[in-house]
Amino acid sequence: MKGNARKIITVIVLALAALMLVIAKLTTTSETVLYTAWSLLPPLFAIVLALLTKEVYSSLFAGILTGALLYSGFSFEGTMLHLFQDGIISVIADSYNVGILIFLVILGTMVSMMNKAGGSAAFGRWASRRFKTRVGAQLATIMLGLLIFIDDYFNCLTVGSVMRPVTDKYNVSRAKLAYLIDATAAPVCIIAPISSWAAAVAGFVEGEDGFSLFVRAIPYNFYALLTIVMMVGIVLLKSDYGPMAVHEANALKGDLYTTSDRPYENVSDFHIKGSGKVIDLVLPVITLIICCVIAMIYTGGFFDGSGFIEAFSNCDASLGLVLGSSVAFVLTIIFYLSRKVLNYADCMNSLPDGFKAMVPAILILVFAWTLKAMTDSLGAAEFVAALVKGSAAGLQNLLPAIIFLIAVGLSFSTGTSWGTFGILIPIVVNIFERTDPMLIISISACMAGSVCGDHCSPISDTTIMSSAGAQCNHVNHVSTQLPYALTCAGISFVTYVVAGFVKTWLIALPVGIVLTLGLLFIIRAVKEA
Repeated sequence: MKGNARKIITVIVLALAALMLVIAKLTTTSETVLYTAWSLLPPLFAIVLALLTKEVYSSLFAGILTGALLYSGFSFEGTMLHLFQDGIISVIADSYNVGILIFLVILGTMVSMMNKAGGSAAFGRWASRRFKTRVGAQLATIMLGLLIFIDDYFNCLTVGSVMRPVTDKYNVSRAKLAYLIDATAAPVCIIAPISSWAAAVAGFVEGEDGFSLFVRAIPYNFYALLTIVMMVGIVLLKSDYGPMAVHEANALKGDLYTTSDRPYENVSDFHIKGSGKVIDLVLPVITLIICCVIAMIYTGGFFDGSGFIEAFSNCDASLGLVLGSSVAFVLTIIFYLSRKVLNYADCMNSLPDGFKAMVPAILILVFAWTLKAMTDSLGAAEFVAALVKGSAAGLQNLLPAIIFLIAVGLSFSTGTSWGTFGILIPIVVNIFERTDPMLIISISACMAGSVCGDHCSPISDTTIMSSAGAQCNHVNHVSTQLPYALTCAGISFVTYVVAGFVKTWLIALPVGIVLTLGLLFIIRAVKEA
C-alpha cells in the first residue's frame, strides 16, 4: 500500500513539475526567469523527486535538465549546450572539484589497502574488546568525529572506514552510522577555529578580521552546538525516533540496511593477505591527518612566512587534500611493504578497488555540482540575497532568526554551505555597525543556517560522502537524518529569537540545550510507556 501511494505521489509531483515548466514556457523568457523564484525550481524538484523515488541519480539529472530548460528558454540547442558544456563538463573541469575527486579516489584506495592488510579487521577486534556495547561503539564514533575537525570531506570518509567494522559488530544500522558521521562533519568543522571551514568563512568577510569574527561567533552557532548535544543525547538515552527508529530496530535483528537497495554492501569484502595489526590502520590514518594538515598550511603560505592561523585562512583545501593524501598514500605503501603484510601488486590492485568503492559518491557529487551550476546560472543566490536585504527593516531583534531560515533554505536548495556563506555573510556585514553585538549573532545565524541546510540536503557533498563513508544507501541516510536535523533546526530558530532579544549566548544557549534534552527525555518516556 505504501509503495502504491509513493508511486501515485511521484506521478503527481512529475505532473506538477511538467505543468510548472509549461507555465514557465508560456509566461517567461530566458531573461525573465533569471533572479526570480523560478531559479529555485530545479533543486526543489530534484530533492522532492529523490525523496519520493529513493533514486538519486535520475532525480538529480531531472533537476539539472529542468535548470537547463529554464536557462535556455526551452531551446533544444541551448538546453543541450548548457546541460553539458556549461554544466557537467564545466564542473568536472573545475580544478577544485577535480582535486576533491582525486582525494576521494586516493582515500578509497587507502581504505582498500587497510582492509587487504587486515588493519580494519584488527582494529575491529581491538575495539570490540574495549567497547562492549552499542552505546560504546556509537560514542567512540562520535569521539573520533570530534577529533577529526580539519576538514569535513576527510572526516566523512575516514571516520566511516575506521568505525564501520566496530558499529557493524554491535548491530548499529548503517543509517545511524551515516548520521553520526554527518553530524560530526560540518557541524564540528564550523565551530573549529583550525579548519578549512574557518578559512572559508574568514575569506568571505571583507574589510574585517574574518578569523576574529569566526571565533567570536562560535558560542552563537546554536545549530552546530545543539546537533552535538542532540547526537550524544540520542545515543545515551536511546531516543531514536522517526525512520531511524525503524532502521535501528531492524539492525538489532541483524539487518543493517533495512532496504533491499544496498549499493555498498560488498565494497569492502577484500581477501586479507596478511596478519594485520591495529598499527596497520592507525598509522596510515595518523599519517594522512598529519600530511593533510601540513599540505593545507603549505598552500596557505606557511613556509613562506605566514602564521599558522593565517596559512589555514588562506589555504586551498582541495589542493592541500590532494597533496597530503598523495604523500600519505606513498608512505602507506612503503609501510605495508616493509611490514610484508602486502606486496606491491596488492597495493596497486587497490587503486581500481578504491576507485570502484567511490564511484557512487563521485557520480552523485558530479550531478550535485552540476545542479548547483544550474541554480547559479539562474541567479538563485542573488534572488535569496535580495530577500535578506528586504527583511532587514523593522525586524532587528528577529533578524538573526530570519537570516537562519533564509540560510537554511538557500543551502538546502543548492546543497552548499560555502556558497551560502559567500552570498549572505557580506550582506550581514553591511547591515550592522561593527560594534553592534547583533553583527556576531547574525553572522553565526548565517553559518548555522548554512550548515543546517547542508545537513538536510540530499544534494550536499558532505551528505553524499557521509553515505559513502558509512556505506549506506544515500536516500536512507537523508530520510533518517532529516527528522533529527529539522528538530535541531526548530530549536535553533527559537534560540536565535531569544538571542536577538537578550543579545548574549549565556542565556540563549542554555535555553536551546534545555529544550533539546527535554525533548529527548519526552521521546524516551513515550517510547517506554
